Amino acid sequence: MLRLVKTENGWVKGIPAADPRITAFKGIPYAAPPVGDLRWRAPQPAKDWDGVLECYQFGPMAMQSPIKADPNQLYDREWHVDPDHPMSEDCLHLNIWTNAKTGDEKMPVMVWIFGGGLMSGYPSEMEFDGERIARRGVILVSVNYRLNVFGFLCHPEITAEDPEKPANFGHLDQQAAIAWVKRNIAAFGGDPENITVFGQSAGGGSTMVQVASPTNKGLFQKAILHSSGGMLPPSSFGLKLEEAERQGVRFFEALGVKTLEEARRLDAKTVFEAASDRTAGYYWGTIIGDKFMPDYPVNFFKNNTRNNMAIMAGNTGNEFRVVPRGSTIEELEDYARKTFGGKADEYLALIKKGSSSIEEMKAKGTYNSFELGNVLMLDINSSYKTSDAYYYIFDPEIPGWDNPGSFHSSELWFAFETLAKCWRPFKGKHYDLARMMCNYWTNFAKTGNPNGPDADGTPMPEWKPYTAEQRGAMFFGDRPEMVGPNEDEVFNFLREAYLKGEIGDSISSFAQRFSLGR
Repeated sequence: MLRLVKTENGWVKGIPAADPRITAFKGIPYAAPPVGDLRWRAPQPAKDWDGVLECYQFGPMAMQSPIKADPNQLYDREWHVDPDHPMSEDCLHLNIWTNAKTGDEKMPVMVWIFGGGLMSGYPSEMEFDGERIARRGVILVSVNYRLNVFGFLCHPEITAEDPEKPANFGHLDQQAAIAWVKRNIAAFGGDPENITVFGQSAGGGSTMVQVASPTNKGLFQKAILHSSGGMLPPSSFGLKLEEAERQGVRFFEALGVKTLEEARRLDAKTVFEAASDRTAGYYWGTIIGDKFMPDYPVNFFKNNTRNNMAIMAGNTGNEFRVVPRGSTIEELEDYARKTFGGKADEYLALIKKGSSSIEEMKAKGTYNSFELGNVLMLDINSSYKTSDAYYYIFDPEIPGWDNPGSFHSSELWFAFETLAKCWRPFKGKHYDLARMMCNYWTNFAKTGNPNGPDADGTPMPEWKPYTAEQRGAMFFGDRPEMVGPNEDEVFNFLREAYLKGEIGDSISSFAQRFSLGR
């Protein structure tokens, strides 16, 4: 087995995974620690080391709110179970799972970007174990990156210091990690010309950002977007650089510092606590207007100027449902006019038709915002006919006393096939579904097409591409099956009006009001 590997910075030694045919390398530095004078700077090259670096443990998670491991909170009981997980500004590490025996095998590579609203999260969450993916002959790499104020602060002094890279340090970390993989993964048995980047929630939005960035030409070949928002938030908004710089000036005033040098001398906890003041209204996220992200990510998709590659995109069935606001007809009509402008009468006619109460009208007007955003993105992609795209909806029965439905992030256990680590009483049908989902994901990483046989050689249900003529989705319920497009009248009213540019600004601003959660 490949336990000892030479990287560009020195030798690394991995450890056997639970399956000893697989080696895990944990906590490999891909960039210099972003501390001291490197705080709020683009990632710098990692320094060489002497001897052999033992990569047996995950690196610390980036600065964020401490893990509370509160069993009453969904995500805490789901996977944030260790309140003692280390945390540090020195967080730019990645992890690799490979079943290669030599460095000459040219296996496909998947690079994972975790979610958490660009505010929290870490690659060592237990559902992200890469062993099951590696067993399928695909190398899994998970990356850590800077979050919140450490990853997304802007300030005029920072811009003056490096006008080429004045912002988006968290995204630049992700880019640097992918570039490190491209330069080094051959030594781990990987193919640097067959890299798939994938992520979920803010990780899905980050993947969309990486696909869009004009600085990433040729860096990777395929992308999978789990719950990215598609053409709706979080991928369709962000502060302009000038706005973010003004926020940075205000933040320095709150810190009680006058210069960037003074701010860099403050300890990380002090900086994070000040940045977490909810009354201050800070925004820490993707910045628009630098060389890395000169325009909103969605506009690169709309204009067909994104990096051209095959994509998979999808959402869960029970996430970020937009419910019309109002408890009277008058309030509902006011909501419609503010949200849909000149299309309000058409919208109101649809939700009133056949309804005998406000509750029925609101139920008719409810839609899954991430489903809408994904369908819009795929519709626009199909109009250009330049790359294959595949769409999925994840909506199986999720067991457990909390009856959570297919909540935002619930597909992660299945895509990584790590159900055995979960507390939920999953049954055989869930394990079958997870096995096939992981098959589809890794097949896509191998060839750009998710189809292929199951573990016993029988063909899995065919997953057809999303095209203008075939707007179907692979529906992951009790088992995978292709389904046709959503025929709901209100959903298609929104879809068609958005594609015609009739309600684009209003629907995006409306969706921004909703918490994007994890």
